[in-house]
Amino acid sequence: MPHGGGAFVLYSDLAVFSGRAHPELTAAICARLGQPLGEVDVFEFSNENIFVQYQENIRQHDVFIVQPFSSPVNTAIVELLIMIDAAKRASAGRITAVIPYYAYGRSDKKDQPRVPITARLIANMLETAGADRILTMNLHAGQIQGFFNVPVDELNALYPVSAYFKTQDLRDVTVVATDVGGEKRARDLAARLDMPLAIIDKRRIGNTETAEALHVIGEVEGRTCLILDDEISTAGTIVSAVNALRLNGASDLIVSCYHPILSGPAVERLLALDLREVVVTDSVPLGPEKRTPNMTVIPVAAQFGDAIARIHSGQSVGALFQ
Repeated sequence: MPHGGGAFVLYSDLAVFSGRAHPELTAAICARLGQPLGEVDVFEFSNENIFVQYQENIRQHDVFIVQPFSSPVNTAIVELLIMIDAAKRASAGRITAVIPYYAYGRSDKKDQPRVPITARLIANMLETAGADRILTMNLHAGQIQGFFNVPVDELNALYPVSAYFKTQDLRDVTVVATDVGGEKRARDLAARLDMPLAIIDKRRIGNTETAEALHVIGEVEGRTCLILDDEISTAGTIVSAVNALRLNGASDLIVSCYHPILSGPAVERLLALDLREVVVTDSVPLGPEKRTPNMTVIPVAAQFGDAIARIHSGQSVGALFQ
């Protein structure tokens, strides 16, 4: 019996499982819950086919499967779909896909001729596989929630990130949005930190993963600039923003993002920028090759653990943000 909507059913047994994308985060979530990590075998055969088998009874259990769509992205997505299908066929009572980072978020509309809306396609695939709920964090675009016909809970890394900055001795700081699309995200952080806001007028150049900063709107001269973006991929946007801010007289620079994808030349670019600090979350795995000496990693396991506990017990997830 699906429980994506309709009357609420209280499940007596909670089970949390991890895909292979980010087992460290899942272990931290389980520690927060005081819950043992569920036992499941997940591996690839030599032909790259993925095999999944749950090693414990999950019949009528409230199952949460944790899997950010991190590198290798397409493998992570297919692996989660197979884990959902296996749980469904094992008669799980309810299946929640916990996706700390939802890839393909930029493909949320048809902005060029003859292109897909991949974020919607993945939503359809998750539902078809058998997901009854989605728990995620900081989607690239808010409308992605509407791509699903099952409940979606979206957590916000603004809270742990802003809490960290409140502990720092920050003076004469301006929060900077990397483009007009990120204005609300940066404005929310500026409001929580009681700091002014600036916005960079940015133009993305085709499909080349590069962007050009055109103008800075706001006062940054002689100030420390805290640049906030939802994700850093190749860091092209960050490089462009930093150059524009320095040309406008910024005295120091801090870069923060919620999803540190850090692909291709990103780490090399960040190192070359001479930043005071890089502040990220652990929504995706961060191996040694993706860390810089000035990087601070904010854990998000507590938010996910508390949200899972509330979903399991039928409490409001939104209350976490009040």
